[in-house]
Amino acid sequence: MLIEFPTGANEAEPPLSPFPEGWYCVASRRAIEQENLLERQWLGQFVIAWCNDKGAICVALSVCPHLGSSLGPAAGGRVRDGLLICPFHGFSYDAAGNCVETPYAPPPRNARLSVLETREHLGLVFAWWGIDGRAAQWDLPAEPPLDGWSGLETRTLQFPGHPQEMAENAVDMGHLRYVHLYDDVNAVDAPVVDGTELVSRYEFRRRRHLFVGIGLVYEISLTIHVHGLGYSFVEIREHTIGMNSRLWTFATPIDGTLVDFVLVSQLECLRKPKRLIVGLGFLPVNLRTMIMNKLMIAMQERDVRQDIVIWNRKQYLPHPTLCRSDGPIGRFRRYCRQFYPDPKAIAH
Repeated sequence: MLIEFPTGANEAEPPLSPFPEGWYCVASRRAIEQENLLERQWLGQFVIAWCNDKGAICVALSVCPHLGSSLGPAAGGRVRDGLLICPFHGFSYDAAGNCVETPYAPPPRNARLSVLETREHLGLVFAWWGIDGRAAQWDLPAEPPLDGWSGLETRTLQFPGHPQEMAENAVDMGHLRYVHLYDDVNAVDAPVVDGTELVSRYEFRRRRHLFVGIGLVYEISLTIHVHGLGYSFVEIREHTIGMNSRLWTFATPIDGTLVDFVLVSQLECLRKPKRLIVGLGFLPVNLRTMIMNKLMIAMQERDVRQDIVIWNRKQYLPHPTLCRSDGPIGRFRRYCRQFYPDPKAIAH
């Protein structure tokens, strides 16, 4: 389900290049297969995605190299026998982007779609956006083992913003206390930068009401892995219950103003929790785990909605006035420089 948020009071263009280099989500494989041919705006351009008869997915710019027609379904583009058919002159393209036939002449040798480099991860299709069109400079991290874990719960929100502002939450300790009401927030150590990955670790306490009149105090450790500005992965350990969960966040710029923000949550099977989970103790393990995972992603979505209220009305300050307890925001912004074509496009 996609939820759109209106533009806030401040509609000034942020002083950031709108499309940092990196891997960004296009759509789920399931959506591509269901739509047969999917077109959407992605990093300021329209792309198409489809699946051929052998299951190979192609993501390409929605422009026919013959005479420039849109290839999307709104213009009449379609997939037939695993080939993409241009609505203008019937040129056919395979999943590698090659023109393989036309209705009236041999296919031109140089007729080829602008195909994007793709990866599949957690059932989602990601495509690479590179500075000046250059090839991928790093890969997505490997999927963690899924055995012994729940299925994936997914939420998608859409709102005005920039992916760097969202990723910056990984180091913004002050907002964890003030916006989300975390208690005793402490950095376990300083963020570690290894090329395009940034890792930060925190511990905190949090009070949450699971049901009316029933609340719990959580003691939580987080390890946050940031891989570019479109992909973050969080390992979560809740100590009082003995519960492990995973959270992925994917921020994809749409048009320079709007962002699609995808949350994906997964919970390790709750076989022998340390503390009684009220109302769930007599349920089978898989059902208990599924319900808790839904509660966990609901909490995460609530946090993001609280952030959206701020993001939607704030200005990006290249030279913020920071205090000591804000967290290593300056270090994070230096890490971000590598994802922009011009280092002057972001803060020092």
